[in-house]
Amino acid sequence: MVIIYFYKRDFGVQKAERFFRERRVPVTLCELKKHPLGDKELSLFARCAGGAKGLIDANDSKTRESTVCYMSDEGLILDELKRAPQLLRAPIVRLGQKAAVGVNEEKWAAFAQEALKKTV
Repeated sequence: MVIIYFYKRDFGVQKAERFFRERRVPVTLCELKKHPLGDKELSLFARCAGGAKGLIDANDSKTRESTVCYMSDEGLILDELKRAPQLLRAPIVRLGQKAAVGVNEEKWAAFAQEALKKTV
């Protein structure tokens, strides 16, 4: 099953929802305000994003004001992102041990095909 993680509903989250709904793929939405990320989930996302820096939403003004943008230690970045999930790039789309951070329709298409194979 495809899971979409987000802190607040923005254009990217709506785009991901619409993408999977159009392809009739079952989706679970996980709001990070209510369900905080665990250590294993965060490390999986960091691995799929090419490192903890790939999880940071560098375009957001609040994120640029935060110290997390200027950290270089992966462990410190992950701890800060766990404490403040609003600094994450959204949406994070997960299927099993695979994840796509941000708007990435090519990966979403692969996830949709794989999810439909599992449901049939």
